[in-house]
This record gives sequence, structure tokens and C-alpha cells, in this order.
Amino acid sequence: MQENPANRPSDNELTRREFVTASLSAGLALTVSPASAQGIKTDAAGLVAGDMKIPVTKGEIPGYHAMPASGGPFPVVLVVFEVFGLQEHIKDICRRFAREGHLAVAPDLFARQGDVSRIEDFQEIFKIVSRVPDSQIMSDLDAAAEWAARNRGNARKLGVTGFCWGGRVTWLYAAHSAKLKAGVVWYGRLVADATELQPKNPIDLVPSLKAPVLGLYGGKDQGIPLDTVERMREALKKAGNPSEIVVYPEAGHGFFNDTRPGYRKEDAQDGWKRLLAWFRKYGAA
Repeated sequence: MQENPANRPSDNELTRREFVTASLSAGLALTVSPASAQGIKTDAAGLVAGDMKIPVTKGEIPGYHAMPASGGPFPVVLVVFEVFGLQEHIKDICRRFAREGHLAVAPDLFARQGDVSRIEDFQEIFKIVSRVPDSQIMSDLDAAAEWAARNRGNARKLGVTGFCWGGRVTWLYAAHSAKLKAGVVWYGRLVADATELQPKNPIDLVPSLKAPVLGLYGGKDQGIPLDTVERMREALKKAGNPSEIVVYPEAGHGFFNDTRPGYRKEDAQDGWKRLLAWFRKYGAA
């Protein structure tokens, strides 16, 4: 599929945006080194799991899904990857959700702009990521939810969770979708300079949140300053929003990713338990 010219930024705008993105992610580059072959491996036995295609506006995009082999309809969870794209770690998370009785769908939200799943050079990744419009992402997530509803998913029990880049997207989707029941954010950016394709920050959207969000953040995250986390917490409190934020004092960025050195097992396991409880509490499980 070809990129829509209307969504293609000018060279000057792209250069500025890449600089801003690179600066904001400097902490991520310092704390998250290349993935290793190690990590949790969730068996697909007893599951239906694999790649699929999701119909979207003007074509289709690839994705990955997992669900129990029998039964249903299942609660639906949209899994939004980190800046590294649709890697095996994200697919494994989908299988973990399937083990919990969910239909998990991870759409490839970078598909139109490029494949970052095998790239470790941050500058090359940012060249692709910076071209992905928020409006396109919201539409693609809606399409993924619709695909799930047609494929043994319970559309009335819709959750979303996202990591790093996908954490920011999760906040945005909670402000976008009236069908969403709950969201869980893992170290998603909250404040940054607005751009043409990314015009809003999560903190700007607090009054528009349509579903409660649980935010899970690291106290030693060099890419997401704690003062922005506290600003978000205060904004939620001021708005009377039921969303909550948990900070793990010793965790850095990417503490849930068991394929990278920043992984913290205890914090990751606690966050996963909190996620499942949050989904149950708000009707997404």
C-alpha cells in the first residue's frame, strides 16, 4: 500500500520532528539495548494463534492474534507494540492474554510506513515512526476491534494495553473510543511538543477520556521524567477521573520487556496482575 500524500510531512517538518522524537527518546536508547533471544516463551498449544490481515480504510494491514481454541465469545484486548514494532515479544504477550481467556489482537500500526521489527538503529526507526499519523492509528485500532468482533470476540468487553510508544497510543485510544471499557499503559510518554501528525498529548486529553486507564511507570525511567507523571496524576485527580498511576521506584523504561536488559521480573509480574484486575474491575474481562 502506498502512503497517502496528504499525510506526508515536508522535509523541514520531518527534520524537526525527528529531532524532537530523538531527544525525547534519548533515555529509551540508554536504558533499552538490543533484544536478546531470551525471554518468556508462551506455548500456543490449546490456542488459535498466528498472523492475519485486518481490513482497514483502503486495503488491509497485517497483525497477530491469539485466543483459546474453543469457546467464546472472548473478551477482546488490543495490544499496541512498543517502538520496535510487531516483534515476537508482542506476539508472546498476545498468547499470554489468550491463556487468560482473551482474544488478543496486535495490529501492525507501522505497516503503511515501514517495518521496524528488525531494526535496532533508533534513527532509522524514528524515520518510520514519525510518519505515522495519530488519526491513522485510531482508525486502525477501531478496525482491529471490529475484526475481533467478527472472529469470536465479545465487542462489549474491549480493553487495550500498550508499551512505550504504544503506551502513549493507549492513552489516546481511551480518549477516542466510546466502546472501550479499560486501558492499561506501560511507560507511555505523556508530554511532548505537538506535531502536525501527532497534535495531542495524553495530558491534553484527560477531559476526553472515555474509559479508565491504569498507568504503570518506572521511577528511574530516563525517557519519561517523573514530573510529567505527577502532572498527569494531578490532572486526572482534578478532573475526577477514576484512572490511576502506579510508579515502580526502581524500574527504568521497558521494565516489562523480558527480552531486554531493562526487564524487572518482580515489577513486571506485579504490573501484569494489576492489569488483569483492572480489566476485570471495569468490564474488559
